[in-house]
Amino acid sequence: MLDALLWMNRTGAQWAYLPHDFPSPEIVRSQAQRWFAAHCFENAVHDLRLFSRVQQQRGGEPTAIVVDSRTLISTPESGHRAGYDGAKWRKGTKIHLAVDTLGHLVTLMTSPANE
Repeated sequence: MLDALLWMNRTGAQWAYLPHDFPSPEIVRSQAQRWFAAHCFENAVHDLRLFSRVQQQRGGEPTAIVVDSRTLISTPESGHRAGYDGAKWRKGTKIHLAVDTLGHLVTLMTSPANE
């Protein structure tokens, strides 16, 4: 696990730089796409938020959320996804997120910065 985290930190999580003990990049990529399509990561985040809230003696579902956004500067790979954020004078992608009052992720959405 530590090797995978170090790999992500060094390379920005590029498929071609997977550690040698992983399957081929094509297999890992296709499995990740299946997990994304099945909403595995969203379900895991929801379950972890629920367990954490119950552990801290809060209700299972949040009653209040905090909404925020930020613009990430684009890279050449951003291509058509990047837009110009006139308020921040940046071309990039805008990330909108909502967290509960404990800081747990409720939802996340990305869009071109001009939307």
